[in-house]
Amino acid sequence: MLKAVDDVSFHIERGETLGLVGESGCGKTTVGRTITRLYEPTGGAMFFDGVDIFKTHESDLKPFRSKAQMIFQDPYASLNPRMTVGDIIGEPLDIHKLARGQERTDRIFELLDLVGLNREHANRYPHEFS
Repeated sequence: MLKAVDDVSFHIERGETLGLVGESGCGKTTVGRTITRLYEPTGGAMFFDGVDIFKTHESDLKPFRSKAQMIFQDPYASLNPRMTVGDIIGEPLDIHKLARGQERTDRIFELLDLVGLNREHANRYPHEFS
């Protein structure tokens, strides 16, 4: 059996963000896709809010997936170029029914502010950022 990734371990507290850095081909994407269950793991465990996500049935992963995501380095491969930044940020709010109307707009502005962008950036497209 070929091991793509072996002996990976980390602990992330609530509110923390993890970034995986390494040489091309070292397994960063494989780790991310396995954590989010886009790839099925062949061993180990991954706990989220006390639940082993690797043992959770696919149909029961929605609460986890609403709180965990991968952000790829290449925005052209991961962001829809036909959507504004506001629509991209708002899409998960729509999918998971987290906010609508003015509450949705306010949350988008709040998230933009959190990463140091102003509300005018909501109307820009990904390619307009450097």
